[in-house]
Amino acid sequence: MNARGIDAAAQLPLTLRFSPDQRFETFVGASDGALALLRAFARGETEATAAVSTVFLAGAHGTGKTHLALAVCAEADAAGARAAYVPLAAARGRVRDALEAYEHADLIALDGLDAAVGARDDEIALFDAHNRWRDAGRRVLYTATATPDALPLTLPDLRSRLSQCARVALDVLDDAGRAEVLRLRAQRRGLQLETPAIDWLLKRVDRDLGSLTALLDRLDRESLAAQRRITVPFLRQVLG
Repeated sequence: MNARGIDAAAQLPLTLRFSPDQRFETFVGASDGALALLRAFARGETEATAAVSTVFLAGAHGTGKTHLALAVCAEADAAGARAAYVPLAAARGRVRDALEAYEHADLIALDGLDAAVGARDDEIALFDAHNRWRDAGRRVLYTATATPDALPLTLPDLRSRLSQCARVALDVLDDAGRAEVLRLRAQRRGLQLETPAIDWLLKRVDRDLGSLTALLDRLDRESLAAQRRITVPFLRQVLG
């Protein structure tokens, strides 16, 4: 997708762009304080955030960084702000062009900073955009698998800017947390996912949140087509 295509996608209503699964209400695993900060940041409530304008969200793969980035955008949109979500993996090598498409936004969520790390032109583009957006009063959210000091950045000035962001750290969910995510998302789909079925899944499939959500979408379709509940025998039949 080129920058124009990404920008066009940013103009779509939030209800079309983002799944209802990806909201603060459906997130499991972050502290109340972290979620409160992100909500206030999304809504531009400067008293609640002590005028925080940049946030750095760090966590290992599968901890829900994209979920929260999209939740921040949805919350900002609901508050009347212009929000833009930018998956940096889709813009690697042309970050400057992609970011220039979002000069209109009040809040920009840059998801997957790791994708731009090591590409000097991309890092310079991020540094320039960070300074430009800060001076214009924009709010910026970064997500990455590591904190700024641990990322292999080639541009010291970018590391310095990122180190000044408010930080939120996400931990890897344990099985109880993953089970709660599955229950909540199944419930939103009108599915009954009982404890034995959840336990069976967690012992046999990839446990990161993205994979579990994709699997739940598949099971939703399969159970509807077969007109069957999602039980352990049904899981064995569908997943082998």
